[in-house]
Amino acid sequence: MIRQIDKIAVLGLGKVGHLVAHLLKKTGFRVTGVDQSNSHIHSFTTQAVDIADQEALAALLSAHDAVVSCLPYHFNISVAQCAAVNKKHYFDLTEDVATTKKIQALSVNSSSVMAPQCGLAPGFISIVGADLARKFTKIRSIKLRVGALPRHPTGLLGYAFNWSPEGVVNEYLNDCEVIEDGVRKWVSPLEWLETIVIDGVQLEAFTTSGGLGTMCDTFEGKVENLDYKSIRYPGHAKLMNFFLHELLMREDRANAGKIMVHAKPPVSEDIVYIHASVEGWINGEVSRDEFVRSFDPVEIDGERRRTIAWTTACSACAVIELVCTGRLPKSGFIKQEDIKLEDFLSTHNGRLYAKLPHGGALG
Repeated sequence: MIRQIDKIAVLGLGKVGHLVAHLLKKTGFRVTGVDQSNSHIHSFTTQAVDIADQEALAALLSAHDAVVSCLPYHFNISVAQCAAVNKKHYFDLTEDVATTKKIQALSVNSSSVMAPQCGLAPGFISIVGADLARKFTKIRSIKLRVGALPRHPTGLLGYAFNWSPEGVVNEYLNDCEVIEDGVRKWVSPLEWLETIVIDGVQLEAFTTSGGLGTMCDTFEGKVENLDYKSIRYPGHAKLMNFFLHELLMREDRANAGKIMVHAKPPVSEDIVYIHASVEGWINGEVSRDEFVRSFDPVEIDGERRRTIAWTTACSACAVIELVCTGRLPKSGFIKQEDIKLEDFLSTHNGRLYAKLPHGGALG
């Protein structure tokens, strides 16, 4: 079988982007890691490029078959436009709804793949939710919950910014798309508070923006209730509502992110919780199926990787593998929920989602 992708550019070499590039190289791709500075030593080729320079970006893409954007979401539209014009496959990790809709529009009549939202949520959680839903003849509800948290929380917030502060603030302030009683609608973030218990740990979950990806497009008319919520330790939502709304920090998103990162910097011991459930009817009987997991940091090639980094990076790399080997379409827009969980887990990188003991090592 002819590989659809050989040479791939990875834009943004932060903790996730660096791992994406490393894993793709290890999987057999010829990788160029791209950042404004290439002063660090990496296991893959690097190049310093100003992504805002469209001519430089086009020249970079002309030498590659595909591009993965691990940049902040506001860069992604221009990168996707350049990829579409130059007929290069495009992948990203964005949770931003408006950005995804614009990229989806670019995919119309495209001769290359447009695949945004290839991370953990949206991304893997949509694959899991759709896999559970396929077993049902009639669906009452699909509930998707994900949380990336410090394993040993401190303070009232019980949080650490191991993920992009820009992305988190976006999720906490932008409206959330849901399907409620068969009606597709938008609801406020930081609402619909519920209690969840995973591995004996009591947690809370509340609405946040973007985690459903394109699930409402896919399941409108097929499900009575569909929603996504972020998982946090109890009390988090109340405090974030106070910070963002009562103190009016929603009016200054950039500084809101800076304040929170300064107060709650990243931690090395993080944990990712996934809780997906589907209720409905199978052979005329009401039933419920669940996918509930907790993941820890792992060692990859001698380096310990934070949980949010490896779960996000492995998800993106697995989707790229599926496109490369022809198990996904070679052109057009790819919805994460159209990817079969069995296919995802069979890839070199998707297999890393197999449950591992705390501190497990991956070669």
